[in-house]
Amino acid sequence: MHRLTTPISDEEIRALHVGDTVYLNGIVVTGRDAAHKYMIEHFIRNEPTDPEDVALLEKLRVLLNGGVLYHCGPVVKKNEDGSWTFVAAGPTTSIREEVYEADVIRFFNLKGVIGKGGMGPNTLKACMEQPAVYFHAIGGAATLIAQSVKEVVDVFKLDFGVPEAMWVIRVEDFPVVVTMDSHGQSIHEKIQQESEERFKELLLR
Repeated sequence: MHRLTTPISDEEIRALHVGDTVYLNGIVVTGRDAAHKYMIEHFIRNEPTDPEDVALLEKLRVLLNGGVLYHCGPVVKKNEDGSWTFVAAGPTTSIREEVYEADVIRFFNLKGVIGKGGMGPNTLKACMEQPAVYFHAIGGAATLIAQSVKEVVDVFKLDFGVPEAMWVIRVEDFPVVVTMDSHGQSIHEKIQQESEERFKELLLR
């Protein structure tokens, strides 16, 4: 079992292997389809000129450098004092971000991506190069995971809608499992290969 706090170092990432249990602490940023598309189009492929975009890029560079991005569309509650509370914080399917993730990992120097279902070869290659890892969070445990969210520090792009906004959260002992590591190992790839082989065997019967 490993306990890591963001920002995470390269050495800590290289020490992780598929199957390792990790408890994450510190700052994590959520981001789904809209956030990934926005980062690619406004920051990675084009130099931002709008003052709001420039300011957001500066904040994200600090938050995501050595940090963790969480594929999550949370259920939140706005409190009377204007603060926010996470009610549910389960992972969403990560493969939808495969077209974007490698570029996001490299651009922001991400060390971890959290989601469910795993990701593809482009993300795995980026994990080897950076280094970084993919953390699998437990699907169906949204309320339980929300208990690890101790504070909503900030929120960006709320105009995308609550699930698609980028929530900056502080977590304590957020439970995840490494399923893609910086050594080129992917549990998801192995399961897919074994499933395909089993399917071929069934067809030949």
